[in-house]
Amino acid sequence: MPCEGKLFYRGLDIEDIVNGFTNDKRFGFEEVCYLLLMGQLPTKNEYNDFRKVISEFSTLPNGFIRDTIMNAPSSDLMNALAKSVLTLYSYDNNANDISIENVLRQSLELIARFPLLSVYGYQAYLHYHKNKSLVIHAPKPELSIAENILHMLRPNSSFTEMEAQTLDLALVLHADHGGGNNSTFTTHVVTSSGTDTYSSIVASLCSLKGPKHGGANIKVANMFDNIKSNISDWNDDDEIYNYLEKILNKEAFDKSGLIYGIGHAVYSLSDPRSEILKSYVRKLACEKQCQKEFELYTKIEQLAPKAISKTRKMYKGVSANVDFYSGFVYKMLNLPEELFTPLFAIARIPGWCAHRIEELVIAGKIIRPAYRSVAPRAEYIKIDER
Repeated sequence: MPCEGKLFYRGLDIEDIVNGFTNDKRFGFEEVCYLLLMGQLPTKNEYNDFRKVISEFSTLPNGFIRDTIMNAPSSDLMNALAKSVLTLYSYDNNANDISIENVLRQSLELIARFPLLSVYGYQAYLHYHKNKSLVIHAPKPELSIAENILHMLRPNSSFTEMEAQTLDLALVLHADHGGGNNSTFTTHVVTSSGTDTYSSIVASLCSLKGPKHGGANIKVANMFDNIKSNISDWNDDDEIYNYLEKILNKEAFDKSGLIYGIGHAVYSLSDPRSEILKSYVRKLACEKQCQKEFELYTKIEQLAPKAISKTRKMYKGVSANVDFYSGFVYKMLNLPEELFTPLFAIARIPGWCAHRIEELVIAGKIIRPAYRSVAPRAEYIKIDER
């Protein structure tokens, strides 16, 4: 039955979590990391200690930037991130220890290091592939993860409070989504084999890299660029609706027949992540003078389900998912498209680590889906008789 979507982290409604840290006017991603890993909300002292630990782990081994990140930098930042994570194995004296205590330590280090690996990988890409000046900013211990991403990424290190708050919220909303999504399920499958943390997380990264998973928000952003260039009046509902029908009929954009950012495998009437993010998108659009683009997004959010219901057989409702607005957020934040999927990875790493720990605690059998061949039985014929 179609229903309004809900999202829970460790039994807590995401709306309550977001309201909690926004009402206190503080950043929430670190609190969510603690919640996912430890199973409960931190006290004020635990929260402060956790932020201190993350800050202390926000560093890389000596020579790592030069020897790994700057050495043969990739134009695909997800591949660069995967390479860096695998290389960190070589710097860990207890890399193969899968005790819960050690895996928790590795998890905290990876959560702290993912922003550095992603942003520095992008700077290396700009320098070696685009002939841009190389700018490397060390993270500041007093800043949150969201603030440090903007600080490290921008040459002048400047950002507004609204920019940092919106990026923090985007990280919170992407931190976990159950064990059934492709990359988190990959975490469970690979962890069940008994392998090390770095191999498990790299497998999840490789899953997230796919355009059907972590790359979806890039597709949404590209689709909107196409829509804006092909619609003369952004206020004309009929013109917008007709173009959406062209997209559905494989006559426009990438000819896939998909309106990216609309619909979800689980959610029907609403995606709670999209609903929460939208309120921040409106405020950021005002700050960035992007109200016209925001109005276009809201029109398409309203018109797309109508167009889909007319052309497709639907067994549940469709609505905007979190990818619908996240790409727009990243564009308004002036974040490069190459970093869209790595940002997803930065957000999702605490969820992956929590699921890995869960799989290790269960200590069950290796996950092995059953497949049955549908090929007909055949008779072997000697080579001289074929």
